[in-house]
Amino acid sequence: MPNLDVGGQAVIEGVMMRSKDKIATAVRKPDGEILVKTDPFISWTKRKIILGLPIIRGAVSFVEMLIVGIKTLNYSADIAIKELEKEEAAKKGEDINDKPKKSNNLMLGLSALFAMSIGIFIFFFVPLAISQFVGVDKEALGFNLVAGAIRLTMFLIYVWILSFFSDFKRIFQYHGAEHKSIYCYEMNDELLPERATLHTRFHPRCGTSFILIVALFAIAIYAISDTLYALYTGAAPTLLTRFGIHFSLLPFVAGGSYEILKLSGKTRDNKITKFLIQPGLWLQKITTQEPTLEQIEVGMAALKAALGIDQKDIPTDKSSVSS
Repeated sequence: MPNLDVGGQAVIEGVMMRSKDKIATAVRKPDGEILVKTDPFISWTKRKIILGLPIIRGAVSFVEMLIVGIKTLNYSADIAIKELEKEEAAKKGEDINDKPKKSNNLMLGLSALFAMSIGIFIFFFVPLAISQFVGVDKEALGFNLVAGAIRLTMFLIYVWILSFFSDFKRIFQYHGAEHKSIYCYEMNDELLPERATLHTRFHPRCGTSFILIVALFAIAIYAISDTLYALYTGAAPTLLTRFGIHFSLLPFVAGGSYEILKLSGKTRDNKITKFLIQPGLWLQKITTQEPTLEQIEVGMAALKAALGIDQKDIPTDKSSVSS
């Protein structure tokens, strides 16, 4: 199987796809119409040589796709809100502009910053605090094994709980539609929704697998950093010091995890690789759900738009969401 640089994510009632030069977001409106939005995209790692170096490119790509992901998710939310406003206006006999409202970038940025802060506190600080509170030995490897296990368990519980909410279940279905569409392309199959149904919804390059790799890779890196600190100072780091060191190393952890994920995509047919990526595929049993044919149709529309394949029967949105 070729290693093709196409990725994406699920959004509200839709799918975003990214190719090497385009980002496309396809959203199905309540009336059944699929609205596709395409923007030019050149990764920061391609604009500056230094940003494309191993490890660095992973950290940069993580931040880059976080920004793009938030913007496309917000765009799909705008579409959903606009459709609700149109329904309300129709009931009142009023007219409403068919173009989605522009989001307040400041509020969007503040909301994203707040959400990230909460996430860092819950999944980064709390596991360290719990490990120290229950009296885990401060020896580097043991402490980080326990903290890592707590962090991973909290994440699994969090995702598992989300899977019971109907709205998130639909997002997980669109996540499955994204994977099936990409697999259809990577296997050089016909880019038809019916053909995509034949492919698996579990993909080794999924962001879910990336998170799992980050959690495991972090245990090793943080154990090394804590050991070096103890050797230098003669004492184990305090809770706040440990948090500060670990947080400062997060870009390196993300970059290293990106390289591991990229390597797994290139060697996915290797027996050892298949064994190592299996936990990430198991996790996707929660974060992806089997999509309907209509949902795969949305994923395929986004994929074709990202690849520059003309779709005369699919309307396009000319407004911009990418930076």
